[in-house]
Parts: sequence; structure tokens; C-alpha cells
Amino acid sequence: MGSLAVDKLNTIRKAREEFLTHGILPAGVVNETIIRSWQRSAERGIGMERGETRCTPRHDLMRRRDVNNTLLLRSQPVMENLYHEICGTSSMVLLADREGVVLHSIGDPDFVDQAQKVYLKPGGIWSEGVNGTNAIGTALEEQTAVHVQSSEHFIDRNRFLTCSATPIFDPRGAVLGALDVSGDYRGHHQHTMALVRLSAQIIENQMFAPEFPNDIVVCFHLKPEFIGTLYEGIAVFSPQGDFIAANRSALLQFGLDRFRMTGHSFASLFRLSLAKLLKMDSLQHHPVLKLQLQSGAEVYGRVWPGASTSPVTFLPIARSSSKENKLQSQMAGNPALLKELELGDRRMQGLIGKALKVVGHDIPIMIEGESGTGKEMLARALHMAGPRRNGPFVPVNCASIPEGLIESELFGYQEGAFTGAKRNGHIGKIREADKGTLFLDEIGEMPLLLQARLLRVLQDRMVSPLGGTGSYRVELSVICATNRRVRDAVAAGTFREDLYYRLNGLLLTLPSLKEREDRVQLARKILDDLAGPERTVSISPQVLLIFENHPWPGNIRQLHNVLRTALALLGEGCEITVDELSEDFIEQAGCIEGGDEGTAPSVESGGEELLADVEARLISSTLDRTGGNIAAAARQMGIGRNTLYRKLRGRAGKSAV
Repeated sequence: MGSLAVDKLNTIRKAREEFLTHGILPAGVVNETIIRSWQRSAERGIGMERGETRCTPRHDLMRRRDVNNTLLLRSQPVMENLYHEICGTSSMVLLADREGVVLHSIGDPDFVDQAQKVYLKPGGIWSEGVNGTNAIGTALEEQTAVHVQSSEHFIDRNRFLTCSATPIFDPRGAVLGALDVSGDYRGHHQHTMALVRLSAQIIENQMFAPEFPNDIVVCFHLKPEFIGTLYEGIAVFSPQGDFIAANRSALLQFGLDRFRMTGHSFASLFRLSLAKLLKMDSLQHHPVLKLQLQSGAEVYGRVWPGASTSPVTFLPIARSSSKENKLQSQMAGNPALLKELELGDRRMQGLIGKALKVVGHDIPIMIEGESGTGKEMLARALHMAGPRRNGPFVPVNCASIPEGLIESELFGYQEGAFTGAKRNGHIGKIREADKGTLFLDEIGEMPLLLQARLLRVLQDRMVSPLGGTGSYRVELSVICATNRRVRDAVAAGTFREDLYYRLNGLLLTLPSLKEREDRVQLARKILDDLAGPERTVSISPQVLLIFENHPWPGNIRQLHNVLRTALALLGEGCEITVDELSEDFIEQAGCIEGGDEGTAPSVESGGEELLADVEARLISSTLDRTGGNIAAAARQMGIGRNTLYRKLRGRAGKSAV
């Protein structure tokens, strides 16, 4: 940490002491949110030098987890993804309930041990009333995103922390809890808060459709390409047209906030009656409708009518731009979306050629590939090219859902099926995918007991929810993905052979990024997507050479993150150079060791042997940093644990030779 940062933290600490001693706070030292929190903490009699940080009893923690079962279920996969972004930075991700009690956490082992000393762990109480100014408690009090760094914490023993938290709201605007990233104050990253806010928005968006099975859900955005993404507005209306709920993006587009949601209707927000929309005869045949908000703004959207999980799309409008025509053809099932995944790599050409031949024949597809190779992207393209393209695409990560919850998540449950079950029950992912595609990621991690139930669903096309006596017919396509060979799991007895052959009608094996011949073209395409249609950003030849020779242990996911970070660091510039690449990434490429800093390795000078040496050094150094912990090393490298085991076995074999 630089001397300027240390001076600033000392200034904040002195300001806090002066505030408590004399009631005087120097202007401009901390923001108004922190000032209000300090005042509340002082009024509650919380001391700077000691705090009564408490941990709730285990039985109460279990009760809170039951009460917040849906929040936990929706949050855990998102927390895993968020942790993947920050792992190795001495940080952790935490989820707290509305009272500031931590329900779940995941983090770097070196930091978790330190954090537990102040009860920053499941069961720890981080309300402002107990812990004074802190990100979780203050975010819940202020009902807004809050960053608290080092001496801004009211209690001295929390000064080693830097924390970014944001509240999570239910669809009706009530606070459910808070999502937080906490870490060592010396390792603060300026992008952390943005990641936390985006992650909370993902959790909130996932709450909508399952919460309103009998109501009408409208998804919309000013730009048609953002429909179906994190940034779309989601608004819910009763069958009579009364406004029920909306996510943050919808409220922003409506010009409303959570406190002014009541009293509106579909007609008061859109220049069209809901009845007229739902009576349109050709609703099922056209993908996009141009709507007008009452403010006059034009948006594009689609709707899910009540008592149905199949999306009903809007009528088209005349458009002239090639980008909008491309969007229409994609949503209409044109295989162009599949073909766009092929950018010149011969293995991808063969894979997509096979996929195009089976699309429309109701053949189950299994996708194999290392973590980050784009398995879900391929699955979505297959869905959009198939006959059920107008139905929902429902992804389920079998590895990220706790074993005790995956059965209820997949098959659904009736009211009262277990403690914490929602009043109206839950239809489950399989029924959500009716008339569409169910994407089962990491299928090899599914417990054996559930494999038998899934096989029956695929054979009978009937699903029975937990705690119920009835069954429901479903018609869906199934696409599976795995980062390990399921055949090996069949041989080991951990995966049912009959289910394997039911799911594996066609096996598509995605190459790793370092094996692809179109790395440079792929990098340019991802950058174009990130930059948007109104901005042109190029990649310098030096960076392209680094990309061409990098080992890419994190595959396409790593490439996407590298480009996203580089674009943020570039600011208003128009060319990404080595200056926009992180030092860790350049070191991983072998560009510093043995040469001038920032100089890319030459293909001619090293070839495959150079890449193998870079990968070997990377594995060794990562294992050294993690003390030989395979799981931690795999997370830091951005690859799966089984992939790392395979690479280690390969190295051992070469050494033996």
C-alpha cells in the first residue's frame, strides 16, 4: 500500500477520534453515508476500542437458513461465480439475511482464518447495531450499496478489512439480505463494488419468474440485443393489468423507485392495454415488438403470460439495420447463431457441422470440455437453432447447488413439503423448461439417487414434485455439459450407464482455447461485443502475439475477463496495448521471465515446447503458493480440479520417459 493511501487512512482514523471526542468531523474526509453510520454507532453506545461482536447459536443459524431457503438457493451459484472473479486476492464472499446475520460464505483459506477471529463467518452478526459501521450492516440500514475501508469501520479491530456490500431486494422491493465481498484492506480493488452490485442484480432477477407463476411477466429494454440479459427490465402484472413488481432496470426505465411502485397498471406504464397485447392473433410467430412507455421512450420486449412457462414473443416491426435483422433471425431459429461460434478453427468447424445436422431431430446432446471453453454458449446456440427456440432456456449447474437442495430445485415441491418451503410451492427447473431446453451443466456431479429420478422423467416425460401426489407432463430438449469424461464415471460406478446413453445422443467435445486456431479472431469478436456497436477498439500486434502464445488455463472465460479488464483500464482510448494487461497475466504467459518485460514470446523461438514450459512453471508456482492444495490451485488457475489432476499426470508421465 502506498504512502498516500496510508496517510488517508490515518486521516480518517483521526477524524473518527475527533468526532467521538469533540463531535467535530472535518469536511471531505469521508462520505455522508459513513458519517451517518458513525453517528448512529455513537448514539447506540458502541465503543471504538472494543465491540461485542456476537455469533448466533447454531440452531438459530439453521432456522435462518430454512427461512431464507430461496435466497440461499438463488445466491449460492452466483456467489461461486463472484468468488471465481476475486479468488487469490485474500478475500471472501458473504451472504447475510435482512438482520445482518451471515448465512453463507466462501473465500480464500488464508483470509478465512483471519476473518473468523472477528466472526466474519456463517452465524456472525454484522448488523450496524452490533458491529457499528461496516459494509453489511450499513448497506442494510441505508438500503444502498456501501464501501467501508479500514479505518472507516467504527470498531478498531475491524480496521484490517475493506468491504463492499449491497442490499438484495425481493421483487416487491423489500430487503431480503445483503451480498458482500470482504478482504484485506491492503488489497482493495476498485472494480469489486461493481462486481458485487452486478451479482446482486443477477440474484434479484432470478427471483421473478418462479415467484409469479400465475401472473404476467414482461421483459424489455431500450436495445433489443439486451433482451434476455442481466440488463433487461422485468415487470410483473396481474391478469387484470395491475402493476405488482419490477426489477431495478425496469424501475429505472419507468422513472420509478421502490417506494413509488404501488397504484400503477400496465396501461399507466405502457401506451398499450394489456388486453390488446394478449389478444393478438399471431403472437406466437414473431419475436420482437416495439413498445412505447408512457414517457415516450421506445423499448423492445417479450412476455410470459400467467400459468405458462413458455415465452410468448411480440409482433415484429420494420427495421433496417443489419444488427437488428441479425437479432430477428437468431430469435426466429436461424442456425446463424451456431455458425457464428466458428471463426476459423478446424475442430470447431467439424463440431458445428455435426450439431447443425442433428438440430431439429430431438437428439440429446452432451458437451464435453474444460472449464471456461464455452459449453453454455454452445448450448444456448443449439437451443436457438432448434424447434423449441421460442420456449425457455433453463440452465442448472449440478455442481454448484448443495446436494440437499438439488432435488427440490430440479423437480420442484408442493406447499409444506419441508421447513422453509414457499407458501405456493415451487415448480422446479424441469417444469420451468417445459416447451424449451433444460441445460444440465456439470451433469457428472449429479447424485446417484437423483440420476434415477431424472431417467424416469426422460423416459416418461412426467415429473412429480416433492411432497405431492400428482404428476405433470413436460416436453423439452435436454443438453448436458461436463468438464470430465462421464464414461469414466460410468466405469467407476458413480454415474448410471442407462442415463448416460439416454443423455448422450451426440457427444460434442469443445477444444481448449490454447488448442484453437482462431484465438486472435475470437479475441477480436469478444472485444467487439464488450465495446458495443458505437465504439471501435483494436488490439495491438504485440498483445495479439501474447494472446496467440498464452497457455490460457482459464480458456474463453479467462480471455473474456482479460479483455473486459483491459477495456476498463483503456478508458477512452482506442487500442489495447501491453499497458492494459495485468502483470499476473503477462507473467503467466512467460513474457517477463527470460526476456524484456512486456515482450511476447515468439512462436518460432519456442513453439509447443515453450507453451509446455510456461504451463509447467505456472502449475508449479501455483501449487507452491497454495501449499500443494489442488482445489485452491485449480481455482487460482481458472480450471477444474480434474483438469489439473490430468495435467499433473501428464507431466509425471513425461518425467518418467
